[in-house]
Amino acid sequence: MSTPSNVVEGSRVTVAFAELVALLQEVFVRHGTSLEVAAILAHNCASAERDGAHSHGIFRIPGYISTLASGWVNGKAVPQVTDVASGFVRVDAANGFAQPALEAARALLVEKARSAGIALLAIHNSHHFAALWPDVEPFAEEGLVALSVVNSMTCVVPHGADRPLFGTNPIAFAAPRADGLPIVFDLATSAIAHGDVQIAARKGERLPPGMGVDSLGQPTQDPKAILEGGALLPFGGHKGSALSMMVELLAAALTGGNFSFEFNWADHPGARTPWTGQLLIVIDPSKTAGQAFAERSQELVRQMHAVGLRRLPGDRRHRTRAKSQEQGIEVDRKELEHLREIAQG
Repeated sequence: MSTPSNVVEGSRVTVAFAELVALLQEVFVRHGTSLEVAAILAHNCASAERDGAHSHGIFRIPGYISTLASGWVNGKAVPQVTDVASGFVRVDAANGFAQPALEAARALLVEKARSAGIALLAIHNSHHFAALWPDVEPFAEEGLVALSVVNSMTCVVPHGADRPLFGTNPIAFAAPRADGLPIVFDLATSAIAHGDVQIAARKGERLPPGMGVDSLGQPTQDPKAILEGGALLPFGGHKGSALSMMVELLAAALTGGNFSFEFNWADHPGARTPWTGQLLIVIDPSKTAGQAFAERSQELVRQMHAVGLRRLPGDRRHRTRAKSQEQGIEVDRKELEHLREIAQG
């Protein structure tokens, strides 16, 4: 490892970002991915941990490992990129993870967006098991606007229904601004992210009201009741439910991926990754706003602050990132030791 870990307090230690990436890469390779796939997934997981998005960082590693061991996903898949039209790119992820499929098409997608002003990337036959903001933020860092949607496994009851059908179906957006880091948000269309429910269950915590129902369809604040036969609810009632439906149509129907209810992993015990689809739309704002978009974006931020808003979407993540870059990433010592153990097989 590049930098030794330092004890912070009690069971917490700090680890350098590069060290964590290297360790996670070893874990992925040891458990069945190619080196290329491992590098992408490791950077993704380490970025989430660095930025305080713990439900998509180290917490996800057991799910990745059990999924790879089950044979449900191909950890060595080579994405197939197809140049469909002037503003359209399609990728068959070959039953692999979505992030390598995005990486394989990224250069072509950016080229098309800058040429046509807008470009669309449709990924199908893919597994997405991570936070969605890392998929869009890099485009904003290049001065582009990006929007992405991905559907997941069935675990959300549509508004007015009595059984789950949709996934948590997140939406992520990123836009550049003149005098600061990009504006980025990543939100599930469910009332709470599935990973946050799992973390609450592990900690023995109760959830706020309105997050989910138990196996009988009754409201519950017990995360275990949601996970053990229950389901999540959409945020905002019919409004979140409509957005979740939109995600199913864009991420699955439009890309050729599976709807959240169309795959069955019963024959693959240990499988955790939803086998669905993902859509990305990338816009070059210079085609309409010239070079003024980033300044206009910054003006909106100024006005939001002027009316009393103290925190923008993504601000906490960016502050945590800055702290991690300066002081190291805080992780649980036992979790770090366990990662080192499973990296060795």
